[in-house]
Amino acid sequence: MQEQSEISFDNTEIAFAYKSDKELKQADFLFSMMGKPWLVKLGTSITPTAVKWNLPFVKSIIRKTIFQQFVGGETLEQNVVVADKLEKYGVQVILDYGVEGKEGEDNFDHACDEFIRVINYASTQPNIPFMSVKVTGFARFGLLENLDAMMHKNEGSLMKKHLKAVENLSPGEREEWHRVRTRMHRICETAAKGNVGVFVDAEETWIQDPVDALTILMMDTYNKEKCIVYNTTQHYRHDRLQFLKDSYEAAVERKFILGAKLVRGAYMEKERKRAAEMNYTSPIQPNKESSDRDFDAVVTFCIDHLDKISLVVASHNERSNMLAVELLQQKGLPLKHHHVHWSQLYGMSDNITFNLAKAGCNVSKYLPFGPIKDVVPYLMRRAQENTSIGGQTGRELALINKEIKRRGL
Repeated sequence: MQEQSEISFDNTEIAFAYKSDKELKQADFLFSMMGKPWLVKLGTSITPTAVKWNLPFVKSIIRKTIFQQFVGGETLEQNVVVADKLEKYGVQVILDYGVEGKEGEDNFDHACDEFIRVINYASTQPNIPFMSVKVTGFARFGLLENLDAMMHKNEGSLMKKHLKAVENLSPGEREEWHRVRTRMHRICETAAKGNVGVFVDAEETWIQDPVDALTILMMDTYNKEKCIVYNTTQHYRHDRLQFLKDSYEAAVERKFILGAKLVRGAYMEKERKRAAEMNYTSPIQPNKESSDRDFDAVVTFCIDHLDKISLVVASHNERSNMLAVELLQQKGLPLKHHHVHWSQLYGMSDNITFNLAKAGCNVSKYLPFGPIKDVVPYLMRRAQENTSIGGQTGRELALINKEIKRRGL
């Protein structure tokens, strides 16, 4: 039995060791502002337009505040500074090319090329083991929506539904889907050669089935010897626990390693609204307790099957992160297990990230990059998230203020 590490998510000295006094005060100011719903509502309504109009003073304000807090830089090269800084504290990096998807085949090909460029860069950096992709970055939303609807009409396993749906596409759409698969193969093949993991982001429920099918196809090809491709499951959905168990059965049958990145989710309000408007049963859990229960159940399931599952606990929930630690300790497994990884967004939950890293866990920050005008949608979501998540801003502020007091600032 390995010696158990004492981890406290209240240890602010470890959590903020990487921040200077000035950076700590800037974070205190920013989270204080995000704690004011009226201000966030005003900011998120006018900022995208102001940036679109290319107002220089607006970009300057964004760059010095919310951009600096949540984004690694405008270019890959600027990200090096942040990645190198995090490496000193045992924290790795997940690169995210933070540009929202644009429609059109030329844009899809360009996005694919950009993802490959990021992978090639990550493969040269010892502290960047992963990058993330969104299938909607290189596939038409309407095509995914059509495929998903067809899959729901079919019976059988996910992959059987997918095959039948593709057969029923028009010749033009079948060719279009072939191009999507080709782009995905190019991305995953490059990642496999460079030994870089690819996290496939979750999407809205009404396009998720073809994304799941495509990702499992990639796992079946590239995850035979080690885990390269990871699917993301959103556990505020009431069907994802069973989906992950079904995915595990497919991995066992097809002899590949299941890459499982676990999140609670990102589209809850949109999902509930659409379900109500279109009069179908909401895919969202009835309450937070149900989401927490399923999330922790799937963490337990994954750690019980680490021979076939490579797990990423991508969570800002302190209890869920600690659960993974405790389960490994109970099994006498090392915290630095090659099939267990923890991750949080850059700029949030440093108390979790850096205390896990200090204890020897494999942990990373999800680090987006891109021009300010392109990452504004991501930044607006971070601002809204920190306002809407119960207690998130309060928790961040309390920890920052505790460290400010400890330093005597």
